[in-house]
Amino acid sequence: MTKNQRLVLFIAILASFVAFLDGSVVGVALPQISKELGGGLLTQQWVNNAYLIALGSLILAAGSLSDIFGRTKILSIGLVGFLLASLLCATSPTAEFLIVSRGLQGVAGALLVPSSLALIISTYSGSAQAKAIGQWTAWTGIAFIIGPLLGGLLVDLYSWRLIFAINAIPIILALVLVSKLQAEDTLVERNRVDVIGIALGAFGLAGIVYALIEQGHYGWAHPLVWSTGILGLLALIIFVFHEQRTRQPMLPLELFKSQNFSVGNIATFFIYAALALQGFLLVIFLQEVSGYTATLAGLASLPITIIMFFLSSKFGALSGKYGPRLFMAAGPIIAGVGTLYMYSVRVPTNYWIELLPGILLFGVGLSITVAPLTSAILGSIKSSQAGIGSAVNNAVARIAGLLSVAAIGLLIGNDIDLKGFHAGVVLCSALLICGGIVSAFGIKNDLAKSSKK
Repeated sequence: MTKNQRLVLFIAILASFVAFLDGSVVGVALPQISKELGGGLLTQQWVNNAYLIALGSLILAAGSLSDIFGRTKILSIGLVGFLLASLLCATSPTAEFLIVSRGLQGVAGALLVPSSLALIISTYSGSAQAKAIGQWTAWTGIAFIIGPLLGGLLVDLYSWRLIFAINAIPIILALVLVSKLQAEDTLVERNRVDVIGIALGAFGLAGIVYALIEQGHYGWAHPLVWSTGILGLLALIIFVFHEQRTRQPMLPLELFKSQNFSVGNIATFFIYAALALQGFLLVIFLQEVSGYTATLAGLASLPITIIMFFLSSKFGALSGKYGPRLFMAAGPIIAGVGTLYMYSVRVPTNYWIELLPGILLFGVGLSITVAPLTSAILGSIKSSQAGIGSAVNNAVARIAGLLSVAAIGLLIGNDIDLKGFHAGVVLCSALLICGGIVSAFGIKNDLAKSSKK
């Protein structure tokens, strides 16, 4: 690994880490935020949702822009934007100011995620690329899981404002490293930006993401929910027709002609729907039914973080050497078996016997899966399209998670009791196993490409 490659990996990890961390760290601070700034539940909802809606709606556009103007340039803009938005959040005088600032954070976050991963794709190749993706995956996974723990500590030690202000440290470090970077982007040659495509894609995703989030509060029958969802869906349908007809599309539909890209995104849908649902179920069940504190409920998933940290890059390297199919087939099934083990949970809950073995198996399965999954999808397209390819995969993962959490309400109702947890565990396991089956039959190994250094 060259010095420049190490710089790229470190920058990509730092940039994505803060974006993913801010998606999960805020939850534990919401009670303190509403207590200080007022607004009650409405403030709590929109401080969380403003970030998710902005990030989810603009991620496709951001991926396309990174391919057109350069990953380093878009990444730098995203870092500066995220820094400024974080400082605005930390100094917010009112709830309304904080909500707008969180939306700006989401806009900047959308610039960070696809461009950072695309930078890895364009800098590494072969098994080295797969290993680098494994390291990136491990750290972004850690960001999701330690977010609630870190947020709780910062809120207890000082103030909720610190969870935003502390973003300055990794962002400034990343900007310093970017200034030392010597990377040439493989850019898409085009004369103009697909403004109509960007607008349709952003509006379509925003409508769907908004509907999926707000249905939990108002229900699907509420006019604002179903009308926004339908308008979003119509916008995405028009978007597809537009992308077919325009000469320089934001999302080249030829990407989906690649079997690994198409099948990999289908597998992503099943796998990430299960990941979001499993995390949601476990934390809520442990607190509301088993009587765990928020900190202990967060610590329950810590073994997954540790396993991913040590194993993700190793399985990424192995998939680069042997091809991704075996890992993408076996990993989700192992994770599904681990999740199904949690069906043995009773109340009162014995964490060490009823949960930990399943959590450990789930963590191993997840480590086997995620880096090969990302490598298979992005390794199947041109490096010049890595930004939009990464954005598509991230959009699929986020919508899948929102859908699965929404669906669990239809399955078990408003309360996660023991029976509801068991039903959710079965659904999670089924989704993971489906992801493994799809991969087993649909993913192809390109060993010639994997063996390149």
